[in-house]
Amino acid sequence: MAQHDQPQPGLSLAGAVDLGSLKHQVDAQPGQAGGAPAAGGYVIDVTEASFPAMVQTSATYPILLLLWLPTDDRLFPMARALADAVNGQGGKLQLARVDVSAQAQIAQALQAKGAPALYALLAGRPMPILEGLPSAEELQQITDQLIPQIIQLAQQQGITGSAPYQEGGDSDGQEGQEPTAPTVPPAHQEAHRMAQEGDYAGAARAYAKVLEGDPGDQLAARERAKALLMDRSAQVDVREARQAAADRPDDADAQMAAADVDMIGGKVEDAMGRLIDFIATHKAQMTPVHDRLLEYFSILEPSDPRLAASRRRLATSMY
Repeated sequence: MAQHDQPQPGLSLAGAVDLGSLKHQVDAQPGQAGGAPAAGGYVIDVTEASFPAMVQTSATYPILLLLWLPTDDRLFPMARALADAVNGQGGKLQLARVDVSAQAQIAQALQAKGAPALYALLAGRPMPILEGLPSAEELQQITDQLIPQIIQLAQQQGITGSAPYQEGGDSDGQEGQEPTAPTVPPAHQEAHRMAQEGDYAGAARAYAKVLEGDPGDQLAARERAKALLMDRSAQVDVREARQAAADRPDDADAQMAAADVDMIGGKVEDAMGRLIDFIATHKAQMTPVHDRLLEYFSILEPSDPRLAASRRRLATSMY
């Protein structure tokens, strides 16, 4: 990333593009008439509190990170075009928006001079795309060419997960691109909110309560397993986890930590294969590893061929 002059601590970056932005300020809230396009679909708004969790999820699916001012109407066409392009990918990536006037620390961490600024985020690594308002041609290159390239690059790095779908957003998106993701069930609302805010431990507990009332709720089981996975991996150093697994092949905890890293990175077969191989040769330590595998199984769709294959391998390895 190019080096920039560091903003002063606590400095609001509102209007940092130029003083003329003051002429373009609007008072309407996002989604209201005359206001900025609202979040929704595969578009989220990020705060300093939720930013670390968002960075962590970039190891599961790629993120397009937009630093902007939702009160500056000159940025609305860009935000809307990016949202339409991202939503059109059906969850292959997510658009995360940061209001730099309210979340200045994020802009400072990225060494951004102003808004708008656009980054691609893969496995926690930001790649700067642009600073300043793009021309119509540049914006079209981003939506038509660069976004598919980001998805392809992520897939080459094993980042193949799907971003969660959020209800809400504007109704003027492109026809035929409405995602088909299900609405969050009422009983899941609190747990879902916690997960979106990065409180994965709290989300896992909330989903566990849902399962107490309905043990057959497969969606709650899946989301609980995902929350547990994200909570365990929040502070994990990927290289250290892999090295520990290589150094301690007989250590169940080390192998499970490495398997978590693989699951986060989309290497599902590697993750499950590692644990099944461990069970085959370490029967005395089987219980916690078997429980972890069951969590992984619940994350996959029932029709996923990797699930059936891993279950067969597990059944053979246990006896």
